[in-house]
Amino acid sequence: MQRRQRGSQLGLLLLASQLFQVGLDNIPPVTLAVLGLNVYLYLFPAAPLMQACVSVQQAYWHGDWLRLLLSPLHHADDWHLYFNMVSFLWKGIRLERRLGGAWFLYLLSVFSVLTGLVYLVLEAGLTELTQDSSYSIQCAVGFSGVLFALKVLSNHYHPGGVTSVMGVPVSNRYASWVELVLIHLTAPGTSLIGHLAGILVGLLYTAGPLKKIMKTCAGLVTSDGYYSQPNAFYSSGYSGFRGGHSADQRYTDYTTNDPTHNTAAYTGGLTEEEQLDAAIRNSLNDRGRSSQRGAPPPYGFHLSEDGITAEEMRRRRLTRFDR
Repeated sequence: MQRRQRGSQLGLLLLASQLFQVGLDNIPPVTLAVLGLNVYLYLFPAAPLMQACVSVQQAYWHGDWLRLLLSPLHHADDWHLYFNMVSFLWKGIRLERRLGGAWFLYLLSVFSVLTGLVYLVLEAGLTELTQDSSYSIQCAVGFSGVLFALKVLSNHYHPGGVTSVMGVPVSNRYASWVELVLIHLTAPGTSLIGHLAGILVGLLYTAGPLKKIMKTCAGLVTSDGYYSQPNAFYSSGYSGFRGGHSADQRYTDYTTNDPTHNTAAYTGGLTEEEQLDAAIRNSLNDRGRSSQRGAPPPYGFHLSEDGITAEEMRRRRLTRFDR
């Protein structure tokens, strides 16, 4: 395999700059690994682009089903890679911390394959409805279909908020659909059907049977059945997937309504980039504060075993000292 030579590779340089600005240690492991895999396969593709893209003609007619695995991980050029990976960076940080690394990896694997399958079904259906065979030979490549599925999932976990789509404030509930239309109008070369397939896969998970099916399948390969409750079982920290008291476990389920959980208000009408910046700033600030013994964690109060806050304990110590 030969390294791709495409222009100035400015998109790669900007992506590297973005990653280092965020900080590699602030990116959860599965998100970082998937980012690295996409970059690696851009530089050293597993197959030429026309042999990696997926279409009804190649996958169904010719039986080349391997394209379902290759197409999401290959990109047309460095800008295609850059925009997809920056979007994935933000979504991955939020969702992996909520769901845990193991379940997030499982989710990405299912979404990648299922998005391709739904894309083939839609293209085949359009071919039959319109009697136009051109739909069956349209070949799609890139991670954007999976990104649309993740966007539906992210918006499902953050209902009622507002996001900015190309500068237009849109309710999270409709953001995916608005973005689908706007991207198609402003960038005609993009795959409308591929993006639509991603939205449908996301809806299958949030409003359909997909989540239950995934839990059932995961439970079949585990002896204790903990996969049926990924949020309760997996830590969302960087050091591992097992539950426990990791330093970053406070980020798990930060959108829950349970008052016993610490909540980070990252939405608040901010854009994806602003929310990412806020998350990273909070993470860095938390590390500085947590290094001080007795300092309360962010977004809540640390309680001792008898229910006394750290501030109350400090006040009592000072009172005893004064006496």
